Formats: sequence, C-alpha cells, structure tokens
Amino acid sequence: MKKSIGILSPGVAWGTAGRAMSSKFFLMALAIFLSFAQVVIEANSWWSLGMNNPVQMSEVYIIGAQPLCSQLAGLSQGQKKLCHLYQDHMQYIGEGAKTGIKECQYQFRHRRWNCSTVDNTSVFGRVMQIGSRETAFTYAVSAAGVVNAMSRACREGELSTCGCSRAARPKDLPRDWLWGGCGDNIDYGYRFAKEFVDHNNEAGRRTVYSLADVACKCHGVSGSCSLKTCWLQLADFRKVGDALKEKYDSAAAMRLNSRGKLVQVNSRFNSPTTQDLVYIDPSPDYCVRNESTGSLGTQGRLCNKTSEGMDGCELMCCGRGYDQFKTVQTERCHCKFHWCCYVKCKKCTEIVDQFVCK
Repeated sequence: MKKSIGILSPGVAWGTAGRAMSSKFFLMALAIFLSFAQVVIEANSWWSLGMNNPVQMSEVYIIGAQPLCSQLAGLSQGQKKLCHLYQDHMQYIGEGAKTGIKECQYQFRHRRWNCSTVDNTSVFGRVMQIGSRETAFTYAVSAAGVVNAMSRACREGELSTCGCSRAARPKDLPRDWLWGGCGDNIDYGYRFAKEFVDHNNEAGRRTVYSLADVACKCHGVSGSCSLKTCWLQLADFRKVGDALKEKYDSAAAMRLNSRGKLVQVNSRFNSPTTQDLVYIDPSPDYCVRNESTGSLGTQGRLCNKTSEGMDGCELMCCGRGYDQFKTVQTERCHCKFHWCCYVKCKKCTEIVDQFVCK
C-alpha cells in the first residue's frame, strides 16, 4: 500500500545527511569538482564501472586482496581518493551506472541516437564530448542510478557508513500510522552521488528524491489494517527514467554571454531550475556515421514500417530507404496454470516481416 505524501527536499534534509558524512569525505570530494569542459572529456569514463569491470566481481572486495581502486579504469584522481576511502561503495556505483545505462537505452530505443555503448572505457564514445541535450540526459539518468543504488544498499545493510533512512516523519502522515520500518536512505545516496559524480547532474539526483514516496504495511487481525507502519521508499526506476525523458524533451538551450556566463537562448521561456536539463550545443547528425562526433548512424537499425513516429522507417532511416526481410520468432503461448503452483506454456513460432534502414 502506498500513500502520496510530501517529503523533505534535498536542501531541507541536508543537515541530516551532512552529519552522517565525515569532514574528511568532503575534503577529498573537492578534488573532483572540475570545469564542464574537463568533465565532458575526462570524467565520463566512470560509466565503465557499469560495464564488464572488476567492480562487478565480488571477489575483489576480499580484505587484503589487490586494492580495488588500482584495478578500476576511468576514475579521476578525486574519484580514486573517494574509492580508497569508501571501497565498499564502488560496487553500488557500478550498479547505479549500469541501471542508468539500461534506462537510457530503454528511453531512446526508438530514436536515431539510442544510447549505444562503444567498446572502450568512455562507454558512449565521443558523442558525450558535445554539450547536447542527449549528453545532459545521460549524465542525469546515470546520476539518478547511483542515488538509487546507494540508497537501497544503505537500507539493505551493505555499507559500513550508513543504514536505514532517518528521514523525519512527514507532517501529513495520519497520527495513528507508525513511522518506522527500514526505509531507503535517500539522503545518503543523494549526498554520496553528488560528491562522486557531480557533473551537472542535479536534475537526475533531485528527480529520484522528488519521486520517493511513503510506503505502508497493514497490521491487524484478519487483514483489518487497524495499524499501519510506514517508511520512505524509492520509486520504480522506470518512473525516474520517464520523468527525465520529459525533462529531455523540454530541455533549455543555453549560450555563453559576453561575460562568460550561461544564459538562456530564448528569454521568453521561464528560466531553468536545478531540476531541469540544459544544453549548450545542438545535437549532431545522428543519421550517418561520423567518427569526429561519435555518431554511429542509423544504417542497419530496425524500423517500424507503419509508424509515423521517430521509430518509423521514414524518420529512422533519414530518407535513405529500408530493406525488408523475414525472420522466425519464437515465443511462449497457450500458457496454463497448474495446481499447485506453476505455469506451463507451449512454444509458438511465426514468420514476421522486419525492416532495416539502408
């Protein structure tokens, strides 16, 4: 059971999270605050923690083993220092990166740029060196993934420096409902993600925070629900991805003025907030492969012949046309429930037409 109840904003909850972190942590974190240009070129490779990487292998966490941080490619010097201080956190940064990459690929599965990864530690290639709205979304969703993974790891007792959420009881929670249980520690996840991946990703972190909700469990005889215990719980990450995709669609174009300050291109629109996505460069041409921009092009991409949207063959193939071929698809069918308790299905095959961009 869930009830929509307002929670403290990250700014309000800052003091609680701050007390949970050591001052040494913040001194080390200062080393990773880089300029935007440096971040785009150098720091995007922390995403490699979400790929096939030693951070995903549990055996590297054995006490006395070869230091984990020396095995990780793609970390900035500041991130390496944080890694040495919080080695047990790195696995969950990797999980967060992986969650963000998967969500990015889901959200853009029908677009010309589909968040494809390349086979090196940059993960997304040169396309992330352009300050486009796609770059803004990728940073935001990956930061959100780290908040999500770290908050859940705290709740599950996987980290030595945090535990269950200590979020204050919402003021609008009914008085006869108990505030307890072990909630996701979003304060800690937000704070650590900000220090480790502070690359203009506030929109992603705040989206996770704002979508967190109160979950409740009923207690009582025969399900009477005479008493409820409630706690703070992360939203399903698909909901976070959907929200960030909406922010991508309405991202604000920015430019540098004569004083070197970022200003909005179209002053008639409302100024963007820290929860909005902004970009400074137009998107590259994703229709054709271009080594200099990192575009992989759409040649060979599947398209939908009957769709008039971005996944349709006309738009996806950029007017180049498409080839048609037949393929055999196998799927489960005629499923029946058997007592007790399993489902048995048959396998059905069919020949379907598919269309691929020239």
